[in-house]
Amino acid sequence: MCGIVALLSNQREICETSVKRSLASLHHRGPDGQKYWIDPTHRVALGHTRLSIIDLVGGEQPIQNAEGNLHIVANGEFYDFERIQHDLKRWGYQLQTHSDSEIALHLYNEFGTQCLHHLRGEFAFVIWDQRNELLFAARDRFGIKPLYYSCYGGNLYLASEVKALFAAGVPAAWDYESFWQSNHGILANDRTLFANVYQVPPGHFLLGSSSGVQLQSYWDFDYPLAHDSIKQSTPEDYIERLHHTLDEAIQLRLRADVPVACYLSGGLDSSAILGMAATHSSQPIQAFTLAFDNEAYNEETIARETAAYTGANLQIIPIRQSDLAENFADAVTNCEMLCINAHTTAKYLLSRAARNAGYKVVLTGEGADEIFGGYAHFRQDMLLDNQHGQDEQTVQNQLEQLKQTNQVSVGLLLAEDKSSQLLNGVQRLLGFLPAWIRASCAGHLKSVGFYSPEFIAQFAQHDIYRKFFNQIDVQGQLQGREHLHQSLYLWSKTMLPNYLLRMLGDGVEMANSIEGRVPFLDHKVVELVCSMPAGLKIHGLIEKYVLRQAAQPFITKTVYQRQKHPFLAPPSSFKPDEPLHQLIQDTLRSSDMSGVPFYNQAAIIDLLDQLPKMNASQLTSIEPFLMRVLSACIIHKRLKLT
Repeated sequence: MCGIVALLSNQREICETSVKRSLASLHHRGPDGQKYWIDPTHRVALGHTRLSIIDLVGGEQPIQNAEGNLHIVANGEFYDFERIQHDLKRWGYQLQTHSDSEIALHLYNEFGTQCLHHLRGEFAFVIWDQRNELLFAARDRFGIKPLYYSCYGGNLYLASEVKALFAAGVPAAWDYESFWQSNHGILANDRTLFANVYQVPPGHFLLGSSSGVQLQSYWDFDYPLAHDSIKQSTPEDYIERLHHTLDEAIQLRLRADVPVACYLSGGLDSSAILGMAATHSSQPIQAFTLAFDNEAYNEETIARETAAYTGANLQIIPIRQSDLAENFADAVTNCEMLCINAHTTAKYLLSRAARNAGYKVVLTGEGADEIFGGYAHFRQDMLLDNQHGQDEQTVQNQLEQLKQTNQVSVGLLLAEDKSSQLLNGVQRLLGFLPAWIRASCAGHLKSVGFYSPEFIAQFAQHDIYRKFFNQIDVQGQLQGREHLHQSLYLWSKTMLPNYLLRMLGDGVEMANSIEGRVPFLDHKVVELVCSMPAGLKIHGLIEKYVLRQAAQPFITKTVYQRQKHPFLAPPSSFKPDEPLHQLIQDTLRSSDMSGVPFYNQAAIIDLLDQLPKMNASQLTSIEPFLMRVLSACIIHKRLKLT
């Protein structure tokens, strides 16, 4: 992985100093080298900070073609690149490097923007096409790798992180509407929290020229229509196909010119990755596991059992509240989003430990919950859809079981509340309410009183859900699909790229110069899983059923039988005298808090005063809001926002 920067000017010459400043802000993404290219007219600049993983000696970027009229900077990995290199040579290309990045340059020369359909991996890249005076930028299908852009002062800016845009000269300011949307939990995948800063959405490419900027989709999930998702194969066939496709995705991601490690928790996803990866390694794989100082959140024992079962070496990284407090600001600043739990900081520390141990590449289990329906709210959608024709009492019993096992909160169940009024339009549009949208709306209503009256009044008449769904292809991607598939699709358009992949993936990994590879989000794996009937993903109360079956030979009995436990750090308020909770108290009572333009500080201070009177359930419920406010204070200060 690397950091990339691109500038295109239609009015004035690009300042070399701006390019250098932008690259310097991305040093953590690529500490092994830094180069840039500015065209002779000073209208185009491409910059690259390198984390050397493939072709350690000869893979520097930017790379140009033999004619010097195509230039590329790329962040990420293109898998199965050796096969494409062979094809390119057969077509007459003289490759200048042994790196995977160069293939995108020549595939573009052959196929134009259609080159994206030949690429497999996690990536963001920019190509300058001198012949056509066209800048072509693209992002992978799921948003594993970030790519931000801004049009300002007659220039088009693109970069791997928002702070690089600010360093290049884009003004640093909050986007008030995006902040309001994020409080609802449905920030669209082309928005950021910052004014005039956007994302190239996952599965899209951008074309920039003197005519302006154009965005175009090149991939989508394409879940089958409900009447087409009747089993086309037996469960055994689907299990075997998943085993083969996932195994191939893992094997491809083990290819590197540096050692590859695995992140390991007590869950099915990371355990399956490690177990299958071990079959392709002649040496024990190095695994890294977090250990929290709260037994209810500590998965060390299960991880040790998995490591022994797979023959892996295991390093345990103990995490204390003082560690989380000390590193919270750095983690959030690198992610450039608001967090809801200190798990972001824990993953930051996990990545730092891997880097300190000498690793640059890790395989992770992110993405499995988003394609197999791993979260409790997806099980609720499945139960209420009741596609298997269970009697109503059975459905209610299963919902009650979810509630009793703390997998679904009372607010998630079908009780009527104020959120129904806000969500009537969604109900009419889809014919049902995805459980996660109902929960997000309920969370917004609980926290709205802590925002300033001026901020609330500014958006009181806005229909946030209408704005979100205006960007969704409801007819083409949702209508006629099973409820579970609709819910999965919508989750993948906001929470997957904006939170899971940015906050728990790229942001905290690249802050420590670690490349995270995600086999579950190989597009061939995802396309196979999308085609499967919903009942193979969630079977009764068993989530990720088909994955459990495919991974069973590679995981322990403990992991096979264990239900989903979300990866979370213990709530800070459980230990009010510890440093993390003190950080919240001190920051939210300070002038740093009063400078953030969204909140009612008096109301928040009153909330802080009430915390000692709350029980564990109430403290757990309020933790995400407190973390969001703390994140906002830090981002406001660190990025010097106006």
